[in-house]
Amino acid sequence: MLLTCTVSSFASLLEPRGRAGPKLGLSDVPAYIKNELGLHGMSLSTDLLSGASRKVLENLRDRADKAGCACLLLVEPAPQAMADGARSEAAIDRTGRVVQAAHVLGCNSAAISIEAADTEEAFDDTVDAMRRVMEKAEQLDINLLINPRDGLTSEPDRVTDLIKKIGGFRVGTLPDFDAAAASGDPEQYLRRLTPYASAVLATLHEFAEAEPSEPDPDAPGSLEDLAEMLMSTEAPVHTTFDIVPMLRAVSSVGFEGTLSIDYRGEGDGTLGVLHGRDALEAGLEALAE
Repeated sequence: MLLTCTVSSFASLLEPRGRAGPKLGLSDVPAYIKNELGLHGMSLSTDLLSGASRKVLENLRDRADKAGCACLLLVEPAPQAMADGARSEAAIDRTGRVVQAAHVLGCNSAAISIEAADTEEAFDDTVDAMRRVMEKAEQLDINLLINPRDGLTSEPDRVTDLIKKIGGFRVGTLPDFDAAAASGDPEQYLRRLTPYASAVLATLHEFAEAEPSEPDPDAPGSLEDLAEMLMSTEAPVHTTFDIVPMLRAVSSVGFEGTLSIDYRGEGDGTLGVLHGRDALEAGLEALAE
């Protein structure tokens, strides 16, 4: 399982700051993620690429390759109305453009969410529209992932039925921790969707510093062991919801794809990502033990 970073987590660093411009240029993002955050890949949102030319995308891909921090996933945040008559043509065209941009960036996956009511008519119309998009995705060797949302894709079984009906090896899911937490049964939710995923969004919010554990003065051990215990720090604790059941679910189905840290909390996004990284690594280590 590869821990990566969703660039939107620290999007404020990319915003213009008066005459000085942004603190961080888009082409500098891969090196920033690798060197400052200690992560080895990134997920991009299309709204961060507004107005970017093909040359800009190619330059970003080259810089990412050079930094050893490839762009693995491109996400379209605006829901696509695949089953809404005339709007479906615009949705098909937009999704095709997202797939093409993902290909230029060197991603292996692109992701959308679907705006549709949970009806049989909408289900069938979405299948027809998605099959048209999948032709392009398959030609470019891009996985097209569905990020569940309210409506047609709110229930895991409905999503998996949709994927099976669309068919092919390149359509899958993009589960996220927020939706899992809202489902009421995070483990079952992720166990149903993760087998169809090449990426999972580890959406995270608020953290609290863990209290350092007190050493047992009567426990055997050398002075070096005691010093190491005193100097060690516990990983931050995610307080919005418990991430351990989610990690357990993802691990239990043999997921070996990308777990992308998507920090959505208040304050410093860089610090939020670092806390998320430490919390996820600690959770995975605990499960391994």
